[in-house]
Amino acid sequence: MNQNKAKSALLIAGPTASGKSALALKLAREHGGVIINADALQVYRELRILSARPTDAELHEAPHRLYGHVSGLDSYSVAAWLADAKREIEAAWAADKLPIITGGTGLYFMALEQGLAEVPPISPDIREKWRSFEGDLYGELFRRDRASAMTLKPNDRQRLSRALEVLEGTGQPLSYWQREAQSQAFLNDVAVKRQLVDVPREELYIRAERRIDQMMAAGALEEVRPLIKYGSVLPMMKAIGIPELARHLRGEISLEEAVILAKTATRHYIKRQFTWWRGQMKYWPN
Repeated sequence: MNQNKAKSALLIAGPTASGKSALALKLAREHGGVIINADALQVYRELRILSARPTDAELHEAPHRLYGHVSGLDSYSVAAWLADAKREIEAAWAADKLPIITGGTGLYFMALEQGLAEVPPISPDIREKWRSFEGDLYGELFRRDRASAMTLKPNDRQRLSRALEVLEGTGQPLSYWQREAQSQAFLNDVAVKRQLVDVPREELYIRAERRIDQMMAAGALEEVRPLIKYGSVLPMMKAIGIPELARHLRGEISLEEAVILAKTATRHYIKRQFTWWRGQMKYWPN
């Protein structure tokens, strides 16, 4: 690791229950680091237990930033997180501290390293034209922008329509705007070390299920109780455990069944995380 903390950063990512937070805490103690949250659920102050936020004891061991700092009732985007993260990373450098960005939200890390493509507004007519197009989207894109088409799957209609609407609406392919974002990415010219915490899947399942039991013992049900009035629209309401425990609180299922369903949902989530990390972050060392 580059010991010049003024322009160094450590990124630690991985699936839920992999131990990335414990690793971040250990390294923060060893290197004089500031831990900066990169988990989309741990930003919400209402989800202290169900998002597995750091404990009070852990918060005293090293500085932690962007944990529980926004309300789940407010809109919070990748762009908003990126602005907050930039501010905290700059503050860490100013204090001669090593910023340690850790979490399980891959889009946050991509925003840091690749920037956010600021595509000009697309005309609603053009957007609707391609999103409602019933023909061969892949063929249409291939004729207009073969290079972009070759990077997409012929049946991925969502990305194909997005590529076509950007191309027609701006006169430039989406890859152009992505390159523009990359050229201005925040971590350009920064000494970055990356660590993907990879645990055998079966062991991860055991850890995750044990964590749910610990959450229940810590009061997860009472954490969910005041949230059920918000329905399922808010992003924080999609956190594993909330839909299942909400069903129990509405009298639809038993508490035992809710816990079993939450554990099943956790397994499915871990599978999706493995797929995403191994597909998008191949260059990260395990």
